[in-house]
Amino acid sequence: MFGLFFLILFTPGVSEFLCTSSDLEISYTFCDSTAHAFTFNVTPCSFMNKSIWKATLTWIPRSDITFLKIIFHIWYNGVKALQWKEVLCSGADDEYSVCGMLKGETIATAFDIKGARTKFPKGDYDVILQAFSDDSENNMFMCLNFTMTVKQDAF
Repeated sequence: MFGLFFLILFTPGVSEFLCTSSDLEISYTFCDSTAHAFTFNVTPCSFMNKSIWKATLTWIPRSDITFLKIIFHIWYNGVKALQWKEVLCSGADDEYSVCGMLKGETIATAFDIKGARTKFPKGDYDVILQAFSDDSENNMFMCLNFTMTVKQDAF
């Protein structure tokens, strides 16, 4: 099984490799100005076997998560390709385990990333993930900048 497990207490601006293989390389940095207690792992680190990626996340938030809105901005070879917004926690009938977590509690969860089924053309992808504690997008409490290099076209 391909993949690495990183336990990192990040400092802003420091790039960390999430995984690297013959066909794929993924790294990320925090794009906000604060350090985070954060762990993220993806396996397998490849598009070649056409499987779903398994991801694990461990994070200690510095504020309560009663409302959570995420925004993904995706660029391909420097051109904006997609923007996606989703409210994950609203305080009513929330389906995600992260909803309702309190400041300082450890979030430890595993989930599938189904995008691994997508055939990504060779090139550079930049993904900005922003997390907000309000719907107006004024109170950002986390920002991640993922860089993905697809080294060969998927078959």
